[in-house]
This record gives sequence, C-alpha cells and structure tokens, in this order.
Amino acid sequence: MAQRKLENLDVWNDARFFVVDIYRMMYNVRDYGFKDQIQRAAVSIMNNIAEGFESGSDVQFAHFLNIAKGSCSEVKSMLFLCQDLKYCTEEKRIELYDKLYNISSKIYNLSTYLKKQK
Repeated sequence: MAQRKLENLDVWNDARFFVVDIYRMMYNVRDYGFKDQIQRAAVSIMNNIAEGFESGSDVQFAHFLNIAKGSCSEVKSMLFLCQDLKYCTEEKRIELYDKLYNISSKIYNLSTYLKKQK
C-alpha cells in the first residue's frame, strides 16, 4: 500500500506555490505590517492543510481545512487592499485571486469529502 504523503496532496502544493507568489510580490514592499499580515495569512493556508493532514482523523483534518479556508478569505480581502495601495497591479491581483479561488474550492471539496466519510 502506498504511503500517504503531504507532498502528494495537490491542494497543499497549490498553497505552497501560492505562498511563493505572495512572497515574491511583497519582496520590495516596505509596509512591514501589511507585508507580514498577507504573508502570514498565506502561510496559514498551507500550514493548516499540513497540520490537518497529519492530525490522524478526518474530523480534525476537516476542522483544519476550515481554518485554511478562512485564511483564503483573509488573503482574498487583502489582495484588494494590495491593489488599492499600489503594491500590485490589477492584473496581478486577478491572477492571484484566481489561484486562491481554486485553492479555496479544493479545500471545500476535500472538507466535504472528509465530512461524508464519518
């Protein structure tokens, strides 16, 4: 039987690459409070997926996925402010928002699946 590995989970990898996108976009931003908040929220998506994956139960995994989904909403909101503050272009905001929408959808689908397994 194949071993379950976090790095084989598509949604975690998507979140991981999304974090890199956020860090790259924010690299030269000197608004350290804003920069820290959006980076931490993005990392929270990836880390909550990981923590839930290793939790040992589908119920706990679904719980951590819900937290990750909340972090997705926080980053979505901050992306608009990022554009408003001219830390990114509208095109970049749309690109990242679309990636985040896909991550959020995958999180929702996985959480729904896990809840049905009970």
